[in-house]
Amino acid sequence: MRAILWDVDGTLAETELEGHRLAFNAAFADHGLPWFWDRDTYRRLLAVGGGRERILAWMERRADDGAGPCEWGDGLLDRLVASKKLHYGALLQRGQLPLRPGVARLIGAAAGAGLPQWIVTTSSRAAVQALSRSSLGEWAGAFSGCICGDDVERKKPDPEGYRLALARLKVAAAVVLAVEDSPQGLAAATAAGVPTLITLSEVTRSEPLEAFADAVAVVDGLGTAQKPLTVLRGPACPGGVATLSWLEQLLPSP
Repeated sequence: MRAILWDVDGTLAETELEGHRLAFNAAFADHGLPWFWDRDTYRRLLAVGGGRERILAWMERRADDGAGPCEWGDGLLDRLVASKKLHYGALLQRGQLPLRPGVARLIGAAAGAGLPQWIVTTSSRAAVQALSRSSLGEWAGAFSGCICGDDVERKKPDPEGYRLALARLKVAAAVVLAVEDSPQGLAAATAAGVPTLITLSEVTRSEPLEAFADAVAVVDGLGTAQKPLTVLRGPACPGGVATLSWLEQLLPSP
C-alpha cells in the first residue's frame, strides 16, 4: 500500500446531517427563504455532489413545481453559499463535529509508518480547512495533499478528483486505498481504479449492501477497543480494529 485517500464528509466525521444540513437551513433563514431541509430531504439531496450544486438543484426544483420563480435574484446562489460556509465554520468552532471513532488512530498509524495520506472530497477547501482546525487537531499535518471540490470541474461520482490525486501522487491506483462512506464516493474511486473500503456513516448505513458491491470491504466503522467494528463484507478483521496490516489485505494481489 503506497497511500491512503480519505473522503471527508461522513468518513472523517459525521458532518452531513448535523453539520452541513443545519448550516444550509441557517443560510436559507438568513435570506428570508421558506426552505427547510429535514433529515430525509437532505439524505435525498446528497445524491447531488457538492453544496453549491445541491442548492441549485433545489432552486430548480422549486421553480419546476411552481413554488417560486425561475430567477431568484442576481447573486442569490453565491450569497447562500457564502452564508452557509460561515454557519458551518461556526458549528465546527463550537466543537460539535468530532472525528469518527477510530479515525484519529488510523491516521496516526499511517503517519507513523510514513504512508502518504491525501484528502479527496467534494467539499470546498474552506470547509476542509475549517474541519482541520477544529477536529483533526494534531493530525491535520498528517495529510500530504488535498483535492477539493474547488479543484475539479466534475465532482463525485465522477472520478476526476481521484484521478487528479493519483496523478499528483505518481502512483498506480492498485496500490492505493480509498476510504469512503457513500455510493457516490465509491463510484468515483472505483472508476479511477482505486480499491475502496466503505465505512458506513449515519447517512449511508441504511443503504442496501448491494449499493457497495464494488467495495473491497464494507464495515460499520474503523473500530476501537470499546466498540469493535463489524465487517459486513470482506476479510475478517481480528480484534475488530482496522489496522494498516488489515488494510493491506484489501488490496489486489500483485
